[in-house]
Amino acid sequence: MLYIDPKTIEEMKKKSYGVWNHSAVQICSWTKKALKKEGTCYKNKFYGIDTHRCMEMTPVSVFCTNNCIYCWRPMEFMRLIDINPEDVDDPEDIYNHLLEERKKLLVGFFGNEKVDKQLLEEAMIPNHFAISLSGEPTLYPKLPELVKFLRSLPQTKSIFIVTNGQEPDMIERLINEDALPTQLYISITAPNEELYKKISVPHYPDAWDRLNRTLDIIRDAPTRKVIRMTMIKGMNMDDSIIPEYIKLIKKADPHFVEVKAYMYLGYSRQRLSPENMPTHEEIKEFSRKIGEMDKSFTYMDEQEASRIVVLRNENNIIDPIIRGPVPNLN
Repeated sequence: MLYIDPKTIEEMKKKSYGVWNHSAVQICSWTKKALKKEGTCYKNKFYGIDTHRCMEMTPVSVFCTNNCIYCWRPMEFMRLIDINPEDVDDPEDIYNHLLEERKKLLVGFFGNEKVDKQLLEEAMIPNHFAISLSGEPTLYPKLPELVKFLRSLPQTKSIFIVTNGQEPDMIERLINEDALPTQLYISITAPNEELYKKISVPHYPDAWDRLNRTLDIIRDAPTRKVIRMTMIKGMNMDDSIIPEYIKLIKKADPHFVEVKAYMYLGYSRQRLSPENMPTHEEIKEFSRKIGEMDKSFTYMDEQEASRIVVLRNENNIIDPIIRGPVPNLN
């Protein structure tokens, strides 16, 4: 059976993770804010997900194909191994145990006078599943089964998967096994191989080819698609490389492009400085320049608190608000 070593578990619990074998869950800061009616995350504003009912989880919490320098999670504990399907927990077991861990993390909020108790009761039964917490979810060999299980739950409204695109074979499995999430994110950290190796620090020697293969594969995938760009000031925001970004984006033909600032948080503070964090105005300006160079990508929305702008693909328009776990792409 696949486990996380005790020392790493201890460190993760200090960071308020709920851990079970090789999977983990956490209550994000926006969920905490939503419970106190102090605001909601950009996923609520852009796509209509219920922030207070979001379950941020991972089936492979310390296993990743990259060592991205901007990652605020405990990247130093990440490692890449060949994961045997016989050594991992089944999706239903992961869900049941992580749901209990999540309840343990939430129960203390009942004593907080600022928390809306009705929202807290609702939060105990999540309806949005963000498979993105830490590690690389496409390394989990039963990911298609996990998506199908979550989709089968009566309360499920949406399932997001965020991947670095390093496991194109798994993306093909999700497509072929009718197990695509409601919304699939591909993270693009750089527009060319040289910068990609510097920023993402991939384990695979053919990492750039793997990413490009994933972008080719998802082009016709029948689900909602988002390209996520994490911008690091002084590293990947030069105007001269915008055409290279556009080339990658157009290869995938996503419905949305999220341009988001690197945030000086967590473990990333050991690798980068506050000066690497773009302002919201700089993110808006960079997004505007993308739209100037390719008119098919236009401004849709923004959230200043998260320093993020979302662009819409005018050649692939869908309703941004999610209505159910199976995406309606009409």
